[in-house]
Amino acid sequence: MATQNGSGYAHPEVLVDADWVEAHRGDSQVRLVEVDVDTAAYEAGHIEGAIGFNWQTQLGDTVRRDIASREQWETLLSQAGIGNEHTVVLYGDNNNWFAAFAFWLFKMFGHQDVRLLNGGRKKWEADGRPFVTEVPSYPPTQYRANEPDQKLRAYRDEILQGLRAGDFTLVDVRSPAEFTGEVIAPPGMTETAQRGGHIPGAKNIPWAQAVAEDGTFKSADQLRELYGAKGVSGDREIIAYCRIGERSSHTWFALKYLLGYDNTRNYDGSWTEWGSIIGAPIEREASETKPAAPTSTPTQVCPP
Repeated sequence: MATQNGSGYAHPEVLVDADWVEAHRGDSQVRLVEVDVDTAAYEAGHIEGAIGFNWQTQLGDTVRRDIASREQWETLLSQAGIGNEHTVVLYGDNNNWFAAFAFWLFKMFGHQDVRLLNGGRKKWEADGRPFVTEVPSYPPTQYRANEPDQKLRAYRDEILQGLRAGDFTLVDVRSPAEFTGEVIAPPGMTETAQRGGHIPGAKNIPWAQAVAEDGTFKSADQLRELYGAKGVSGDREIIAYCRIGERSSHTWFALKYLLGYDNTRNYDGSWTEWGSIIGAPIEREASETKPAAPTSTPTQVCPP
């Protein structure tokens, strides 16, 4: 089990490095999975033995805007040759955006041993390590997932209600331009909302501030200082959000597993949902004051 020496992480076992991956090449108890923002990156080249998941077609329901159902998740992992007993190591481009999202899903469905390759594709390539184009094939399994763990997920109605009480900390991990409403989505991203801005009272801590230049996570002390400077600590519930939930999964991972802030959830509806809700409160400037109570509440009800 790999650890990040000197990191001070609460759960160092959830990160592995490239040497660990090399040492476990061919290990029948390990499944390496790549999940990229650029869905063509896997076919162009990937780490030997890695399975490729497409976040657009495989990690969510293709009709409803929702995560995969329990049955869909079981089918995906069974066909990929992933069993409940496997150690799953995830990695991807953009410093593990969607790898972290996949990690969140694995934990939502109760997988015991899932980890991230620290630095993802960026560091692997920068270190001069090889990519291959051969697609591996593993015997199918009979994967059995748990019902989704709702303690890891936040819903819009909960946030609307919680804004009145101010009983949690919201972390908006998008860029400052998205936070202020200057832009609604990063360039080239098609999922968008009707309005720009941020949820009232949210702290803007862009996800990329949690990683070093090589794409690996900063040390626990550095992360604690980063989030603590905005009043984000483990003494109250934390809800992270972005645009569609992938960048906030990266921050959720850092807060929950690296800093040990267990009471942290991911709002995967994020700004694509919030910015389109009729009557939802929106701010467009940074504010350190307590947010005003919403003036109206949508009649639609989210899952519990």
